[in-house]
Amino acid sequence: MPSETNTPSRRARRSDARLNRERLVAVARDAFTEHGQNASLIDIARRAGVGSGTLYRHFPTRAGLLVEVYKRGIQALAELAERLREKGPPLEALTTWLEAFDEYTTTSRGLKGLLATVDDEPCDDVDAWWRATLLPAATRLVEDAQRCGAVRRDVTTLQVLRLVNAVALAHEQAGLDDQRAGPLLDVVVDGLRHTDEDGDPT
Repeated sequence: MPSETNTPSRRARRSDARLNRERLVAVARDAFTEHGQNASLIDIARRAGVGSGTLYRHFPTRAGLLVEVYKRGIQALAELAERLREKGPPLEALTTWLEAFDEYTTTSRGLKGLLATVDDEPCDDVDAWWRATLLPAATRLVEDAQRCGAVRRDVTTLQVLRLVNAVALAHEQAGLDDQRAGPLLDVVVDGLRHTDEDGDPT
């Protein structure tokens, strides 16, 4: 006889649980972006099509849900960086990734700040996870572009990320949420380009 853990009904329940979790995270991402920390967990469950009991089984605390939403976005960016490295020229890969990072930073504004307002999950742990997950992936993109001579060697990955963060913040504060930050980001990328002794891009 098949073991209980391998029965079709058990597999179906596990599949349903995974789908419920994915829906909750997707809905919560939009809710926290729109309403901040005061987003209603009951409303998140309703919009995800599950009961509040299901939500609390997956995420017993608001902090746990916040952390999961944040980590999913960061993980997706790290995975995108690896895919882009395999597809095109290093500078093109870096530029495309920086556009995605800018979009994430803009649409998820305030999310990391929310993490600092809850006591259930140490923000230092989340920051350490961010550095271990996203920073290496972004660094590989930057170093690829530096090795081929497309990007100047006197900049660090953290400096690049801070510049893009600043672009997203400036774009938001200027009230341009409905427009692309592309022109500002183009200026950042142009500043990263390696130039020859005459100041021309190499």
